[in-house]
Amino acid sequence: MCHAPGGLKIPSKIDMFSAMSKKVAIIVGSDSDLGSMEGAWQVLEDLGIEYELRVASAHRTPNKVKNYVQSAERRGIEVIIAGAGWAAHLPGVVAAYTTIPVIGVPVDSSALNGLDALLSIVQMPPGIPVATMAIGKGGSRNAALYAASILAVKYPDIKKKIKDARKQLARKVERAAKKHDR
Repeated sequence: MCHAPGGLKIPSKIDMFSAMSKKVAIIVGSDSDLGSMEGAWQVLEDLGIEYELRVASAHRTPNKVKNYVQSAERRGIEVIIAGAGWAAHLPGVVAAYTTIPVIGVPVDSSALNGLDALLSIVQMPPGIPVATMAIGKGGSRNAALYAASILAVKYPDIKKKIKDARKQLARKVERAAKKHDR
């Protein structure tokens, strides 16, 4: 892990680029999107799922996006999480270049606080689907959990980890209920 200004923990180059065992790719359009997307890699790490992280813009570096996505399946990637703000074309562009499931996360980086990104991602034309999560950090966490659920169909160990994580969430709620219920 590398630590960026503001305490943001960003995976180190070694974490991000040691290919073939990676099952999930996280791609963001700008490094300013990383803060909103941090929850995705935290969840994947908690579940022990290997991932890649890339910064590539659908508008400013379209060839980089195309080359990265078109080689994803060959590298063993099975799910792609794409986070983007503003016009948020990245998830749709990613989906256009692959049949790998794409999960879009609207990033709350514009004056519209992510509503523009949400509408751009959720309103994909028929034929190029993108699963769309909530805006911001909660959406990035759910994107990772959804990616894990997709992988769990094939990998029983991931399914068990998801079930264990849900049990842990239930215990947390029960502890809070004991503390606060009257």
